[in-house]
Amino acid sequence: MTTHIVAMGGGGFSMSQFGAPTNLDRYLLELSGKQAPLVCFAPTASADDPQYINRFLLAYGTLGVRTMVLSLWDGGSARSVARLAEADVLLVGGGHTVNLVALWDVHGVSQAVRALAARGDVVLAGISAGGNCWYEGCITDSFGDVRPWHGGLGLVRGSFCPHFDGEAERAPVYTDAVATGELPAGYAADDGAAVHYIDGVPTNFVAEARGQRVYRVMPSDLPTASGVLVEPQEMTLL
Repeated sequence: MTTHIVAMGGGGFSMSQFGAPTNLDRYLLELSGKQAPLVCFAPTASADDPQYINRFLLAYGTLGVRTMVLSLWDGGSARSVARLAEADVLLVGGGHTVNLVALWDVHGVSQAVRALAARGDVVLAGISAGGNCWYEGCITDSFGDVRPWHGGLGLVRGSFCPHFDGEAERAPVYTDAVATGELPAGYAADDGAAVHYIDGVPTNFVAEARGQRVYRVMPSDLPTASGVLVEPQEMTLL
């Protein structure tokens, strides 16, 4: 059974004009291999923002799928967590990465998601905080400033930086953290771009539009590299 993980730097319905689904959203559904997959939206990082939930329901309601929402903030979390086992696609929204991981740990979501990943036949995906959560470390603004943070489910190795081209402070903070060893090597993704892992192996790099990229960021001892090597990956345009 195949486990897909898609870490998006930005993009999808969360960032599209008028909240319409994009080719990144459609890509996730194609990966499920199901005619009418059950898509679970996890808005934990936005404190279960009702407007965000509504945008998801409107966007994915046009795609011929079944939908559900993982709710943790207003009670009833046990039922939501139990239903995770039914999901074909788990889509994690943006917001506060640290709050997301903390609440998932307390409510048993982290354990349930790890069980999903181990079982396979599932697509785990997310934007920004929803991309960070799959890794061992990331760049986050959960504390106010943009900084490196060690945390996440660790379903894929290394670190992640979303919004690499969308927020000017992220790129220098991330490359410095990798250069100094504060974060392990990893990937940085522009808005609209994503890393696609198949059974834990980074396999595809996809984008909604030309010019949106994913970069492999690694420490380097080359004298011209300033301690870090940033390599653009070969992209597939959706």
